[in-house]
Amino acid sequence: MPGGEAFLVMRNFENETVWKNSACRTYHLGNDVLGLEWYTKMGSIGGEVLEGIQKSIALAEEKYKGLVIANEGANFSAGANVAMIFMLALDQDYDEIDMAIRQFQNTLMRVRYSSIPVVLAPHGLALGGGCEICLHADKVIAAAETYTGLVEVGIGVIPGGGGTKEFVLRAADEMHAGEPETITLQKRFLDIATAKVSTSAFEAYDNGIYRKGIDEVSINSGRRIADAKKAVINLYDDGYTMPTQRADIKVLGRTGLGAMYAGINGMHKGKYATDHDVTVAKKLAYVMCGGDLSEQTLVSEQFLLNLEREAFLSLTGEKKTLERIQSILKTGKPLRN
Repeated sequence: MPGGEAFLVMRNFENETVWKNSACRTYHLGNDVLGLEWYTKMGSIGGEVLEGIQKSIALAEEKYKGLVIANEGANFSAGANVAMIFMLALDQDYDEIDMAIRQFQNTLMRVRYSSIPVVLAPHGLALGGGCEICLHADKVIAAAETYTGLVEVGIGVIPGGGGTKEFVLRAADEMHAGEPETITLQKRFLDIATAKVSTSAFEAYDNGIYRKGIDEVSINSGRRIADAKKAVINLYDDGYTMPTQRADIKVLGRTGLGAMYAGINGMHKGKYATDHDVTVAKKLAYVMCGGDLSEQTLVSEQFLLNLEREAFLSLTGEKKTLERIQSILKTGKPLRN
């Protein structure tokens, strides 16, 4: 069928399945490119999806040009498996939660730091963990109708799969000489603290989720997977090399914290933020400033990931966080407590 190669449907490659588990499948999409899709409820990302991502990257590194991650569900992904976190938190099984967050972070870092290009083609909802994985891709080719954002504060935690780290990294890269450094960071902070969602792929550029000149929008949603496959081949042909992990991320320490805490307290006084909003926002500010450092410092991605994981973990021990998660699971609506 002429023009058929412009519309790739993952399921049509069922006979080319290279690997699978009960949540996802890896296909050979032809031209030495692998494709991974998962079919969980709302595209939620749990242990099996993480296993699928790790496995697909490992397979691609062995003998393929690269990997496309996309799926055909109604939504790309509404985020991490919240029900699992809720059950573990109820049981106060913090070691398991810690392990789950580590696995999430390590998997998304693997998306960025692998020897092959990884291109994502999100559509519908790409929220929370679904947004975080996009932040770590070599390239994103999003359907124009993609709603994306880091929405974790709605359930009383902070982005824990590398999303907070990535916003700090990008803010550091965007700081301009001559302007107060806190401005760039505060914008990134507010985007997470208010659970800001871009209502289209184009808006995601303005919100600093997609990168101008790197990430692209596929106006015709049916073409996004074919476009992503083409992008993998182009990146490979251009001599793709694995990026090196960053250890030069500028964090502001106490100077930034002072400014952010003042803003948070102002929101609280003005009744714009509840007590628990303040708890979550202060943890977020702490991570984004690199902790209680006496002066500006250059830190590594792993340093920020550790802070992010500790903050996430401590928030799952808060009663009000559990109430928020329960509300989302029961009614689908966030609770302002």
